[in-house]
Amino acid sequence: MFASVGTPENTMTATSRKRITEQIKAKALSLGFAKVGIARAERLTEDSEHLMEWLYRGYHGTMEWMSRNIDKRVDPQEILPNAQSIISVAMNYFTQVDENCSVSHRSDTSTPIRISRYAWGDDYHDIVSERLEQLQHWLSDLFPDSKSRIYVDTGPVMEKVWAARSGIGWQGKHTNIISREFGSWIFLGEILTTLELEYDAPALDHCGTCTRCIEACPTNAIVAPYVLNASQCISYLTIEHRGELPDHLSRKLQSWVFGCDICQEVCPWNRFAKITQEPAFQPREAILGLTAEEALSLSEEEFRHRFQRSSVRRTKYAGFLRNVRAALNKSRTSEDVA
Repeated sequence: MFASVGTPENTMTATSRKRITEQIKAKALSLGFAKVGIARAERLTEDSEHLMEWLYRGYHGTMEWMSRNIDKRVDPQEILPNAQSIISVAMNYFTQVDENCSVSHRSDTSTPIRISRYAWGDDYHDIVSERLEQLQHWLSDLFPDSKSRIYVDTGPVMEKVWAARSGIGWQGKHTNIISREFGSWIFLGEILTTLELEYDAPALDHCGTCTRCIEACPTNAIVAPYVLNASQCISYLTIEHRGELPDHLSRKLQSWVFGCDICQEVCPWNRFAKITQEPAFQPREAILGLTAEEALSLSEEEFRHRFQRSSVRRTKYAGFLRNVRAALNKSRTSEDVA
């Protein structure tokens, strides 16, 4: 049975908090989330110091928005007054594809390009947000006097920190969240709520002495365990960076034209990855079957059509062509380029 709708949101007994917490988790799982955890909404004092150091070193590159709204990033109360709990969710997006089938039409002279696995299907912002909104509405119906806010990789919320605090997974040495059950192929989302709930224990770090992600990064973007210099990361360069790519880094893209999965592909924990049951994340032939030569021939309208509802549109048409040229130049000899 649900908790009484008339129960004041922060005067619930321990038994009521436990019951509604279990109901929230069951509802989240029924909506397609792979994991759900809950943390107390409190100021992130230690993480605030780490964030300031990271910004001071310029590791955010040209992402100036990272240096804004610091107070909101480290204190949920600045976003939602009287916030008591943060509900973190994870959605599995792991898919596999038969590369021989997806590139069967390519000729021996065509140049393959790589797109991050998370962008093989529909834009996760839309999918995760839609499910979180359903969970938010369900919670509002149950507790009409409560208030809540949802976030999916948007707004001043340190989602990886909250995912770790809520037990979803730990932040690996490559700085991605790793779940013991699903590896790191997960999307994150949060609901900030004024409801006081039962809280989960933070996830334990299981990276141990492994440094495979650090050693595999072609641009040396992981400057130390758990520290990412985003300005050197291939994902940042191919998505967030505007203008020409730094020459010493563009030569190291290794055919990636949108995002990069190298640090995740080498992670031992991803041997536990499970194929997602979400149809929206299934690979599209129109995306995986694209060669560099075909990509360069796309008009802006064709680009928008091919990548409709896809995260790839985030890099913009000009940025996408810039990335493809870099991948194409890297694969050819200097004589071919000339």
